[in-house]
Amino acid sequence: HTPGLKVLYPSNPVDAKGMLLAAFEDPNPVMFFEHKALYRSLTAEVPEGYYTTPIGQAAIARPGSDLTIITYGMGVHWALNAAKNYSGKVEILDLRCINPIDEELIFTTVNRYGKCLVLTEEPYNNSFAQALSGRIQKNCFQNLDAPIYVMGSENLPAIPLNSTLE
Repeated sequence: HTPGLKVLYPSNPVDAKGMLLAAFEDPNPVMFFEHKALYRSLTAEVPEGYYTTPIGQAAIARPGSDLTIITYGMGVHWALNAAKNYSGKVEILDLRCINPIDEELIFTTVNRYGKCLVLTEEPYNNSFAQALSGRIQKNCFQNLDAPIYVMGSENLPAIPLNSTLE
């Protein structure tokens, strides 16, 4: 909620490099998050040259025809794995950037299919995903065929940072 603060959360090595270089060029403060489980578990050919990935521009990670799953970071890989059982039916939208958010692409894909699942790793209550589902509901209500479903972690107390308490 800090004006001018940008929050990036790539899901793959190609985006990570392009977004990190874009963050260096951006005059605003940028927070860059990566999911630890993606380290050494995901590989990709990353272009050697200098390139940037536009900040605030989401990407279709998998085209579909019936339902949109909106997620970011490791959630993209969870959704891709789950979508294997539903060939061609599930479109997966990789947000890549939490703030600013690509509302235009989000609303376009949700309006196209009328069904939406917002997937996050964070606890369900008071989450970014809950806020996003409210924005989708407000802007896509006329085209929704079903309620927006938000899937997140259980609402548990915070994990202690002290290793003996873990």
